[in-house]
Amino acid sequence: MWHDSVLGTVGNTPLVRINRLAEEVPCTVLAKVEFFNPGGSVKDRIGISMVEDAEEKGLIEPGGTIIEGTSGNTGAGLAIAAIAKGYRCIFTTTDKQSQEKVDVLRALGAEVLVCPTNVEPDDPRSYYSTARRLAEEIPNSIYLNQYDNDSNTQAHIETTGPELWEQTEGKITHFIAGAGTGGTISGTGRYLKEQNEDVTVVGVDPYGSVFYKYFHEGVFDHDEIYPYVTEGVGEDILPENMDFDVVDDFVRVDDKTTMQMTRRLAREEGLFIGQSCGMAMAGALQWLHDHKATLTEDDVVVVLLPDSGFRYLSKTYNDEWMRSHGFMENRTNVTVEHVLKRRPASEAVIAASPEDTLGSVIERMTEKGISQMPVLNEENEVVGSITETQILNELIASPDARDEAVENVMGDPLPVVPTSLHLEHLSSYLESGAGAVLVETNASDGAYSVITKSDLIGALAHANGNGAS
Repeated sequence: MWHDSVLGTVGNTPLVRINRLAEEVPCTVLAKVEFFNPGGSVKDRIGISMVEDAEEKGLIEPGGTIIEGTSGNTGAGLAIAAIAKGYRCIFTTTDKQSQEKVDVLRALGAEVLVCPTNVEPDDPRSYYSTARRLAEEIPNSIYLNQYDNDSNTQAHIETTGPELWEQTEGKITHFIAGAGTGGTISGTGRYLKEQNEDVTVVGVDPYGSVFYKYFHEGVFDHDEIYPYVTEGVGEDILPENMDFDVVDDFVRVDDKTTMQMTRRLAREEGLFIGQSCGMAMAGALQWLHDHKATLTEDDVVVVLLPDSGFRYLSKTYNDEWMRSHGFMENRTNVTVEHVLKRRPASEAVIAASPEDTLGSVIERMTEKGISQMPVLNEENEVVGSITETQILNELIASPDARDEAVENVMGDPLPVVPTSLHLEHLSSYLESGAGAVLVETNASDGAYSVITKSDLIGALAHANGNGAS
């Protein structure tokens, strides 16, 4: 038997039992290993589905161009479908994604445009906006929009869900997966609940994504959105494919836990998988541990592992990259607390209030020799920040700006970090914004200290000079 094209090999991926990592839970834990798909990920399923749906609706003509914003895996699935069907592909992605992902897309004949990560979704430079613009400009093209395209969810209703039901002989009791576009967890979960309404569906979200808080509180909180390293999962928007009614619970996992679990899956279970797989498994084990009292040996838990480790060789499986992000044993044991101890005890943060004028802030900055200040309200909450650059821009634009209130000019709040944060990880916070962070040094009275890049350099130089390890 043979297939007419590579598309015939998509799906029917295996279930693999998790042994060492799941020793402490009483149930059976299985991994749905999606890197067995020809494009190396679960997204091969929606690549076929979205293209064929567009064809059936007459939205693309022969020889046309497929356009999509992708973190890499959906692009690979679409590129394979395009090769089989004779289409051109243009993909937009972000500078956060691994070089391996970009290389795979180009190897499959696609054109790839790399866009900045840290911009708003509706910013013209974002990979969402760039994809939409290209679809408007290029004749006989279509922006498939995996986030809102219901054929994404439908692909999992028709394939992933039925496969899990058949492979477990209807014994599956829990389905756990990460959420990005929402199609995988929503489609698979919907099918499984149609077979057995008691199946529990759990979503796993990275810190910095909006899903967790939206699920638990019904609030889209912009303050929850901040950069995170884990690729291909979580969102700063609410895609139409994300059906929260299908999900019974959401948990969150930080980048460090994700990366370490990704490596453990390779080392302890022989599963050479990607970052979002590590996040899904870490979240699954966390949830199962928290609910251990309600689980039995008859429970069958399936965790979906979306992709392969080969797309993260320069990142998660690179020791230097792991160390530079604080995900492996650190080369020094210096933390934020060490920085604070090197300062005089009286050195507390100099802050502005929202009602202060720019003129008064200028005087304080000049007197203290500083270039940025946090903005605290009457409750001592961090509500913004003000820098000499912002002030300078205002003065250039208007000579009367000295009388302007800080609240009308201030930027985003400075991040607040714990004293236990390692200095190698602190650098990721200092690379953006005003180049400073706050540390809550006294929780009872809300006192803060500020740490800048120069503090980080000084602390690391002092540690290295003293042979800290």
